[in-house]
Amino acid sequence: MRGAAVLGIASKIIMTDTPRAISPDTRSRRKGAKAAPACPPVVRTADGDIRRVGIEIEFTGVDVPTAADVVRNAFGGGTAAEDPHRLILEDTEFGDFVVELDARILHKGTASSDGGDTPILPDRLDTVARDALGKAVAGVVPVEIVTPPLPWPDLSRLSALTDALRAAGAKGTEDNILHAFGLHLNPEVPSEDTASVIRHLRAYFVLADWLRAEIGVDMTRRLMPHTDPFPRDYMLLVLDPDYAPGLRGLITDYLDHSPTRNRELDMLPLFRHLDEGAVTARLDDPLIKARPTFHYRLPDCALADPDWSPVTEWNRWVKVEELAADPDRLGDMARACRTHLSRPAPARWLDELQAWLET
Repeated sequence: MRGAAVLGIASKIIMTDTPRAISPDTRSRRKGAKAAPACPPVVRTADGDIRRVGIEIEFTGVDVPTAADVVRNAFGGGTAAEDPHRLILEDTEFGDFVVELDARILHKGTASSDGGDTPILPDRLDTVARDALGKAVAGVVPVEIVTPPLPWPDLSRLSALTDALRAAGAKGTEDNILHAFGLHLNPEVPSEDTASVIRHLRAYFVLADWLRAEIGVDMTRRLMPHTDPFPRDYMLLVLDPDYAPGLRGLITDYLDHSPTRNRELDMLPLFRHLDEGAVTARLDDPLIKARPTFHYRLPDCALADPDWSPVTEWNRWVKVEELAADPDRLGDMARACRTHLSRPAPARWLDELQAWLET
């Protein structure tokens, strides 16, 4: 439960309602957010459909009904109440949007061992208790909008959505020192081929420091476990130019080194989609939902910056896909990154990486 995790670090920091200033350097890195979504190197799935991207936006400052109104104004559809703190926007042109308080305990029951929902109180008392708890934690637990998978060219529609949320009073990561709110991307994979998955993972490892610098990841989010970097030993393994396991070996290595959802690039939903048994035999977590996507958790929800939108983060992500699609360049950069990681006292890889990116 994210709200409890936020409260757990409160003793480390001073709570304030004063928005944190956005530094000129951070703001300059975010310029261009209103540009069109960058074209990825692979625009269609193997079935010939336009690739799609699911988005998760976390914020506070407005309640679930208000946020649902903003979504409905932007995308249409009708509202169905699933419980007091979760609304579904049905029958939009793209599918169903979910707007909810981001805490499982508020929604109809706790997860059972088989992944279902089991009430912990009689229905009437359960509803009343969850309603009261949701009102008590509002402002600490974020509201989350979960979009249906959107065709990547239509991501530009989300700029208007985040502008409308900002105008309605929504607050993002930088508005309060306790706001560890993220913007998650779930892009459909260009290919389910194991070699392609390895190339994208390798490209991500090469560019991770650059992405963190571009985003200017908020200090509160860095204190939280949700977007932990990958272990150095695992990065060295994957960056080895001779690393070419089959799918089962790739999943086994991942679970040996990183048996957690709390990574900046969470591969577990994709791995569960590709080989459910290989994942559930080691990590049977009902929160790992099988889907043919990368789950990119690193970006902040930077609603305090009027130049920011989800398009900003998509355009950064496309850099990973571009590098993965250029095997020669990826090979050179991966070897350089591996050399950096192998040093006893690593020099600043970001400086070297910036030189690569400028060539």
